[in-house]
Amino acid sequence: MTHFMALILYRVMRQRLKIAQSNLSPERALAQLKQIHRHRIKVNDRALHGVSTLTKDQTDLLGALTLQKPTKHEQLSLL
Repeated sequence: MTHFMALILYRVMRQRLKIAQSNLSPERALAQLKQIHRHRIKVNDRALHGVSTLTKDQTDLLGALTLQKPTKHEQLSLL
């Protein structure tokens, strides 16, 4: 089942990148997106949250994949 879902994700990414006329493969796109990190630290009992600064390429890639930019206040789902 996991392999099937990975195949569907790969094909959707490939299709969206093609529509956006991107030269990236799904593998390279994932490598770029992997560099985006969500940070959470605690200083003096105060929790601070943030997202790493996106590069222009990452912003363009998210647009090509029709995904929203991550926000620092967004709650992540466990599933």
